[in-house]
Amino acid sequence: MSRRPFVLGLLALFHVASVAISSAGEVIPVGPARMTIDAGVPLEVFTYRPPTYRDGPLVLVFHGVQRNAEDYRNFAIHAAERFGAIVAAPLFDRERFPYDDYQQGGILRDGRIRPREEWTFSRLPALIAELRAATGDPERPFYIFGHSAGGQFVVRLAAMAGSLGADRLVAGNPGSHLFPTRDAPYGYGFGGLPDELSGDAALRRYLAAPLTLYLGTGDDDPEHRSLDRRPAALAQGPHRYARGLACYAAARTLAAERGWEFAWRLVETPGIDHDAARMFAAPEVADALFGADAP
Repeated sequence: MSRRPFVLGLLALFHVASVAISSAGEVIPVGPARMTIDAGVPLEVFTYRPPTYRDGPLVLVFHGVQRNAEDYRNFAIHAAERFGAIVAAPLFDRERFPYDDYQQGGILRDGRIRPREEWTFSRLPALIAELRAATGDPERPFYIFGHSAGGQFVVRLAAMAGSLGADRLVAGNPGSHLFPTRDAPYGYGFGGLPDELSGDAALRRYLAAPLTLYLGTGDDDPEHRSLDRRPAALAQGPHRYARGLACYAAARTLAAERGWEFAWRLVETPGIDHDAARMFAAPEVADALFGADAP
């Protein structure tokens, strides 16, 4: 079931249209808005601040393969109201951020490691700093939530760049996962990367990242139109739900075998398929983001 009518009703209720604002010294306004932030390249960001907002966290939302950041901001409005949070959804367009630069984080080009400053992940600190300042508190706690292609971005972010100070990274229904192994090529494992990105120290950091795999148990269609069917993805399982369970199990097993810290969490929401709006609206999203500290 689509959440779009519910979201449109909220927007009509507040009689607020999206308005363009500058990031220079501005505070994110009440209601839906958009702003442009210089993160090495200009990024359009869609925001929402509840009318009843007091002093809650910032939640960065990373969109799926359709590059529909505005829709994802709208999908998250219910969660923003529920948790008293500000939501910000940056747009990574296909023209500047194709598959290798978005889902894969811009680590590789033509099979070679790019300079770190060119990684898409390396654009996030400036983006996050601007958004935190625009909430009125440059030290505001923040969380990162990606769904589908955005979930792929988040799991690879956790491995290659860490949490960047986020209290929790949430990967919702990724089409493929980054398994903690050097037996699969980067994107699906750590194979082919230099030691500083793929050695035991790198794997250990990955397993210690505050990462939640947030899975809809109904996301089990092996023929879904946007499912990654590359051979390395198919080796992870027939569909998204199976791949998420397999990645979590592999990570937990490796951590236990090596005696390493394991900070991942697995949260499942029953019956939901590949539907971002329902994932945001599900009761389990509180656990996915906040765990025992859920409001």
